[in-house]
Amino acid sequence: MSFFPKISIVTPNYNQEKHLEQTILSVINQGYPNLEYIIIDGGSTDNSLDIIHKYSELLTYWVSEKDKGMYDALQKGFNQCTGDIMGWINSDDFLLPNSLFVIAKIFNEHKNIKWLTGSSTSCNENNQFVVSQSPRIWSKFHFYLDDYQWISQESTFWKKELWYKSGAYIETSLHYAGDFELWLRFFRHEKLYSVIAPFGCFRFRKYNQISLNYIKEYHKEARGLISKELVNKSKFDLYFLKIYNRLTKPRTAFFKNVPFLKSIYYKIMDFPLLLRYNRATDSFDYYK
Repeated sequence: MSFFPKISIVTPNYNQEKHLEQTILSVINQGYPNLEYIIIDGGSTDNSLDIIHKYSELLTYWVSEKDKGMYDALQKGFNQCTGDIMGWINSDDFLLPNSLFVIAKIFNEHKNIKWLTGSSTSCNENNQFVVSQSPRIWSKFHFYLDDYQWISQESTFWKKELWYKSGAYIETSLHYAGDFELWLRFFRHEKLYSVIAPFGCFRFRKYNQISLNYIKEYHKEARGLISKELVNKSKFDLYFLKIYNRLTKPRTAFFKNVPFLKSIYYKIMDFPLLLRYNRATDSFDYYK
């Protein structure tokens, strides 16, 4: 991989004129020298196309045509990707300055990492930052145990090889939990590494926000996917983890300090190490 590996970013859009320009600028103003930026518009009827035309010379590819929803648009975009690193940013969210340089740096420094996620950052419709949280350390067993809230999609990026290893598709038959289904497939092959650094910002909106307005529907799809995923999983591991999690609720938290139980828990969960910036070495190092 080169010092500046090609990064492919896809933005699906439908009638998001209010925030689309900020999204586009957050990507192209990164100044990243090896960027592939793709916009898939679903036939918008607002001023989205005027905004896209304004920046069309800076886009690698764009199209406006009717689609079957956001995941269909994403699949069209991913089919155009040729980058070493992939990700998507929705047209009401945005990347934070210099984030692509940081992402490339981490992948360059840690060849074993195939996908990563950053700190969770959110803003409101007035671009005021209202939430900033350090990322949790993820294990696939969090998903299996119905503890999957949330991997921040706008701060999650992966290597092309993992994309192809996982089938090179996003499930277009789903209406709400297509990201969740993709993470499940990624977890079959690789650990997700969390980085104490913000990459993207999720925007809270008052109206017409599918990710917030259809939470129940999202959970229904996600739990159906979990049930299918668990068919061939170890029943002992899952049973132990469920019991351990019950024992480590606040009222009985002393069980967390039982070395034997804790060691079994960590072994089964197979946690990756957290990554954080080391200013002394100007690198991202593992942190225990």
